[in-house]
Amino acid sequence: MDMSFMAKFLVQGRDAGRVLNWISANQVDGEAGWITYTQWLNEGGTLEADLTVTKLAEDRFWVVASDTAHRHVEAWMRRHTPADAFMSVTDVTSGYAQLNVQGPDSRALMQALTGADLSNEAFPFRTAREIDVGLARVLCVRITYLGELGYELYIPAEQATHVYDRIVEVGARFGLRHAGLKALASLRMEKAYRDYGHDIDNTDSPLEAGLGFAVDLKKPGGFIGKEAVLAHKAAGPLRRRLVQILVQDAEAMMFHAEIVLRDGVAVGYVRAASYGHTLGGAVGLAMVAAEVAIDQAWLDSGRWQVAIAERVYPAIASLRPLYDPSMARIKA
Repeated sequence: MDMSFMAKFLVQGRDAGRVLNWISANQVDGEAGWITYTQWLNEGGTLEADLTVTKLAEDRFWVVASDTAHRHVEAWMRRHTPADAFMSVTDVTSGYAQLNVQGPDSRALMQALTGADLSNEAFPFRTAREIDVGLARVLCVRITYLGELGYELYIPAEQATHVYDRIVEVGARFGLRHAGLKALASLRMEKAYRDYGHDIDNTDSPLEAGLGFAVDLKKPGGFIGKEAVLAHKAAGPLRRRLVQILVQDAEAMMFHAEIVLRDGVAVGYVRAASYGHTLGGAVGLAMVAAEVAIDQAWLDSGRWQVAIAERVYPAIASLRPLYDPSMARIKA
């Protein structure tokens, strides 16, 4: 997949880790050579950005966000950098191509391209390291946005076609296929991966969005929005949550804004959806609300349906991803 449109920033300086850790809800200033999925929150504790931060060295970080969040992410970093901080933010989006090699055979393909050891022991999930591919030196990050073993390659623009040609040449013996954003939309939706601006936005808290696992409430120094998150957590069980919805009729299609019903009562709507070819039906993410605590037991005790084009179809509702909830494939 060619994902070169993604927004990329090189953040450097002795204070880069401290500033990014204050902006990020997760711990992003740990050991070098690792990528961290995180959210950026406002003082009210709702989402401002959903992205990754890779620590390349003690004073060098790599921030990657979606194309739609490009300018907002840059402005947010600059606005929340103290005047006395020794740190620079450089937009390097046009300077690097991004090619993603994903799927069960991606390690075998990549290992045939590089002299670096990509074994699970030497290059585990979330590793970020420079490797050789042909005549190029690329930043290889073991991460996925579609729920399979995979790698993101960040390649200097002038070497991008060379690396692409090598991937295609070697990939021929592994059954390599080109895939686009519709395929990505389907795969990420089966894994219930969020997409800021589509199924999560600045009206949602990380807890409601199911992103509490990416919030580190214990890290030293805290982060923007921490007090609001703590207050939300202390308020009791959540009564508004983002859930994954799978339509049980393989012929039905979901796209956006379909009404979701529990026991015949409308409780929310689908924020984003696609067809899940692995799960065998239309799948989406819906924000639902209730007068009681929303947990999996509550979801399982109800009869779920989705209204699509004046027809009502039976559905399954889940808080955990319906595809590979244990992440066994990603960490294989």
